[in-house]
Amino acid sequence: MKKVRVITAEEAALMVKDGDTVSTGGFVSCACPEALTKALENRFVETGHPRDLTLFFAAGQGHRDGTGGDHFGHEGMCKRVVGGHWDRAAKLGELALANKLEAYNLPQGVITHMYRDIAAHNIGTITHVGLNTFVDPRHEGGKLNECTKEDLVKLVNIDGEERLLYKPIPINVCLVRGSYADEYGNCTVHREIGPLDVTAQCQATKNSGGIVIVQVEKIVQGGTLDPRLVKIPGIYVDAIVVGSPEENNQCLGMPYDGALSGEFRIPVDDIPPIPMDAKKIIARRAAMELPQDAIVNLGTGAPEKIANVCAEEGISNKMTLTVEAGSIAGVPYGGTQFGGAANSMAILDHNVQFDFYQGGGLDVAFLGLAETAPNGDLNVSKFGTRLAGAGGFIDITQNAKKVVYCGTFTAKGLKTECKDGKLVITQEGAKKKFVNKVEQITFSGDYANKVHQPVLYITERAVFELRPEGVTLVEIAPGIDLQTQVLDQMEFMPKIADDLKLMDERIFREELMGLAND
Repeated sequence: MKKVRVITAEEAALMVKDGDTVSTGGFVSCACPEALTKALENRFVETGHPRDLTLFFAAGQGHRDGTGGDHFGHEGMCKRVVGGHWDRAAKLGELALANKLEAYNLPQGVITHMYRDIAAHNIGTITHVGLNTFVDPRHEGGKLNECTKEDLVKLVNIDGEERLLYKPIPINVCLVRGSYADEYGNCTVHREIGPLDVTAQCQATKNSGGIVIVQVEKIVQGGTLDPRLVKIPGIYVDAIVVGSPEENNQCLGMPYDGALSGEFRIPVDDIPPIPMDAKKIIARRAAMELPQDAIVNLGTGAPEKIANVCAEEGISNKMTLTVEAGSIAGVPYGGTQFGGAANSMAILDHNVQFDFYQGGGLDVAFLGLAETAPNGDLNVSKFGTRLAGAGGFIDITQNAKKVVYCGTFTAKGLKTECKDGKLVITQEGAKKKFVNKVEQITFSGDYANKVHQPVLYITERAVFELRPEGVTLVEIAPGIDLQTQVLDQMEFMPKIADDLKLMDERIFREELMGLAND
């Protein structure tokens, strides 16, 4: 093998041409190639080039503070953005909503598989994921604004079954991050939260005739890296850039944590109890939906608290938590370390984890509850002037054996307290979540009913079930008035179960519920 070129980030930025399709690596605030994307941004600000780029990424990257994807958030720098999650790059979202670039939101897991199909020169990525959601061309086709015209998603019929065909996107430049590189360009990712998509991205780029540039912490002598740790072979790599320690933080603004990379394990038995608030009430009720030895995915927000409740109740060993970034078992982290998990039993490639998810491997998925329609449709991806994006939400919720949506009944200002096993609303939220029509269909209630998927919607004061006739109220919290505190706080009249039950009073008391004995 020949030795790889070692260049500066500024020299790397000069390798990107006007009109190129650029794919960037990273997962939220983890494994972002900051040295490379910053240098590209600086070049554009100073010279106006490269411009009219197509930016292509799976997981959102950045921290809504100018990092990650926001390095591309300058008018004229990108003509098109195709991404799985937009929320971490606020500047890009603003440009999209202002019709200043073409914008697409495709399922995150699908994009991870697109990399592999691009590498293999397949006709595209064919999957059921996205059917009946806003990604379906019968709805919006994943397009986010009026200036976005080209169809990247096509409805096809194979052996009498509807599927979506996601068209391949050849990649000119790939910017990813590794840990160490040797003199021949072989790169490890052993100090990252996981391998993510680096192998597939680099393969896709190389087989598209493009160039691969990898940012690393250090360069070591050829032949000294454990080949089992090398996720980017040197034959894929065109140049190496050594970033500063800050630019190579495992997660943005955070010191290296070996518990997230599998280097060592930490004690986690003493997880502190969480306060008795609306989110804990929701998490307690949700924890009652865990089957024995469940394989689980927890979303952000209220679902995160389920892990705390399980620790308090002594049932953490009854489930295996997984994270879409690739970890199996362990304790998922949040904030800028979201995507990583301490004490994992295994850390898979991002795309391999989604193989498992899309094939129905999850016993139950707990995701956040936002706008909900009478037929069970959910929107978590677009709210007026805020473009969040679907991320892995569609991949996960369409395919889990059971889906439980967790969130407060109303938003913006809700305050609650518990007294004598009853729920008291001390201040009602100003925004209703149960609405006549969602702004964007991130989850299709009709599709869930078609495939007979069990779906629950758990709030602090009521539990709903998706039935063929629509969203149905099945439980109400003790102390809550059905008319004024449930029905009047919804834009539509739900179906009400004939056997409407009270939520378990144990949920609303300070002491442990005793779930380990249930």
